[in-house]
Amino acid sequence: MQEIALGIANGIEYLHQGCAQQILHFDIKPHNILLDHNFNPKISDFGLAKLCSRDQSIVSMTMARGTIGYIAPEVFSRNFGKVSSKSDVYSFGMLLLEMVGARNNNAVENTTDTYFPEWIYHHLEEGGEVAIQIENEEDSNIAKKLTIVGLWCIGWHPADRPSMKHVIHMLESPECPTMPPNPFGTPSIRSFGTDLEVISESNDQKL
Repeated sequence: MQEIALGIANGIEYLHQGCAQQILHFDIKPHNILLDHNFNPKISDFGLAKLCSRDQSIVSMTMARGTIGYIAPEVFSRNFGKVSSKSDVYSFGMLLLEMVGARNNNAVENTTDTYFPEWIYHHLEEGGEVAIQIENEEDSNIAKKLTIVGLWCIGWHPADRPSMKHVIHMLESPECPTMPPNPFGTPSIRSFGTDLEVISESNDQKL
């Protein structure tokens, strides 16, 4: 699982910094990660991707794009900040939480008022274990590291998220990263409503 996560992270970093033009995927999710016979991950489905210059930090967008549950807040509404490569970082973070089972934990799946990543953040902060039960201590530590890296990636505001280069560093490090500051500060997920300046779903000019 750690090798797959690292492979995906390297792939996203290549899209962001390794190509002649920066490619923002905007739809990183489990369905768009393919595995070959050696379990090497391949990022697929670039139908929502945008091309921009490598030195362009902010992306102009007039249409919300992505998959609910993985879409970064700023892609949904300008109230959360500017769209950038950090939007893919958010989606990758949600993907990591999906991989380790933090988004589908049975303890909270029927509680409509509970946001899964927020629940796992407070659970770990209070000394709890990761959502999935693993007997091997080393593997359990890896699952915890993946969970914490995922939490680093899903800060509400883009500036609070690490770059993919830093994400790769955390995944490659033998040490488990420290818990991030609470990524669920105001505004919270429950503040989504008609008062937000929602990005239109029309008139987008895709590159």
